[in-house]
Amino acid sequence: MGAEAGEGSSARRQALSVAVVTRNEASRVGACLESAAWADEIVVVDCGSSDGTQAICRARGAVVIERPWGGYAAQKNLALGEARHPWVLSLDADERVTGELKAQILEVLAADGPCDGYRVPRRNIFFGKWLRHGDLWPDHQVRLFRKGRGRFNDKAVHESVEVEGRVGELTAPLDHRSYDRLEEFFSRQVRYAGLAAEERAAQCEAPRLRDLILRPMGRFLKGYLLRGGWRDGAEGFIAAAGAAFYVFMRTAFLWEKRRGIRG
Repeated sequence: MGAEAGEGSSARRQALSVAVVTRNEASRVGACLESAAWADEIVVVDCGSSDGTQAICRARGAVVIERPWGGYAAQKNLALGEARHPWVLSLDADERVTGELKAQILEVLAADGPCDGYRVPRRNIFFGKWLRHGDLWPDHQVRLFRKGRGRFNDKAVHESVEVEGRVGELTAPLDHRSYDRLEEFFSRQVRYAGLAAEERAAQCEAPRLRDLILRPMGRFLKGYLLRGGWRDGAEGFIAAAGAAFYVFMRTAFLWEKRRGIRG
């Protein structure tokens, strides 16, 4: 794994490690790794994939490390710890580095900064359509940072990178191709809501009736009406409805857990 001619060798720029976490991602991880093939190293932390994910990653030159599942943040931080180079780009298996983003990352590596971490706008491709409005654009995420300066927080779901130092912004997008089937979309909302409810239950948070009624409605109205999700057609409506469903299920699961404690 190394930089191609014209992209800047490690002698002229800082070296980059790409860190990816996988679990049965055979249908998506190949495109992810190909989009980052210009990096100096790709580290994949895999949790018991049975669909050929590991073979796909090794065939593309990645270092594959097998570890039992410890949660999203724990797996991703483990991958960061295995990275060998001064800069790290953290990717999900359903994300792809665009050509424009690659060029901006190479500029950062050539200058060795000046910031310690960088946010990138994530372009969410929903059922093959880029959602240009609503809650899902620009969806800034910190993904590029100096090794040792960035770490995922310990949230059970929707974990994010916290950087020690200055954080700048890149303008080129990272493509996120997450859903092609409604069943997958809504089942993931249920799974994430359950994890978030467990986290809130551990913090002794109590559910309120308004959280079951008003918060889901507010989430839908904000994304669909106030932020223009309606401009994205049926896909925009489904995405906004899914976000509201997640908020509702998060409180419903918390209510169920608290009820079990009291009972």
